[in-house]
Amino acid sequence: MSAVPSSPAAPVDDGRPKPVPGAARDRRLKLAALRLALLVALLAIWQVASLGAPPFVLPSPMRVWEAWTALVASPTFWKDLGVTFERIVTGFALAAVFGVAIGLILGASKTLGEFFEPVLTLITTVSSAIWAIFALIWFGLSNWTTIFVVFMTAMPLILTTVWQGTRTVNADFVELARTFRMSQAQVLAKIYLPTILPLFFSSARLAFGFGARVSLVAETLGASSGVGVRLKQAADLLQTDQVFAWTLTLVALMLALEALVLKPLEARLFRWKKQAEAS
Repeated sequence: MSAVPSSPAAPVDDGRPKPVPGAARDRRLKLAALRLALLVALLAIWQVASLGAPPFVLPSPMRVWEAWTALVASPTFWKDLGVTFERIVTGFALAAVFGVAIGLILGASKTLGEFFEPVLTLITTVSSAIWAIFALIWFGLSNWTTIFVVFMTAMPLILTTVWQGTRTVNADFVELARTFRMSQAQVLAKIYLPTILPLFFSSARLAFGFGARVSLVAETLGASSGVGVRLKQAADLLQTDQVFAWTLTLVALMLALEALVLKPLEARLFRWKKQAEAS
């Protein structure tokens, strides 16, 4: 008796929509086209508005472009940009380290969290401009003035997000870890930290943007070099085209950092989460 070959099992339909080949690429192309159209529309509106205003009030896009090319050719452009970026990154890195560490500690200990909650509320209500004044008094004309302001702006946001994120930790996991006699440090590293990482990245992107903005305020008050200083000098001389050029340079730098570093890093770290949701 000859064996009858078995037919392959039919795929199981779980009711979820299946990805269409090329749909993601088409969606990205459409989004890029829409963003390009928006940019062109903004430039057109800017050009029309500049026709009825003097150059020191609203320079035209072409005038700003000429000012930007002149700035790039100057010997101090890249130095000022590098100094400002270094201060922002240093202040943000310190804010991330302290914000995550303190947030985890306060979240893991209810007693400590309740005790320090008023202190965190006090810190978050103080304006960045006030921190800049304190920094100028304490650090003078130094890099630490800007670094401190960026730190005090970004750290409370990261700390609060991490602290709130610890409340979403599964209590059963924590109890199981204590059953296996894991130390408090191990519980924080192996249970709390993986839970709050997605929330940390969302708050870190906001904190980095806020830190970049307040760094310019700090530099105008307590620095002798950097983009903030050049912005103040240009504003004092009514060189509005240079003000626009420096501003757009920083905006382009932040957008590039977001698209080329932060988003790819976040997607790589949490690739497992998307795979788990798709399965």
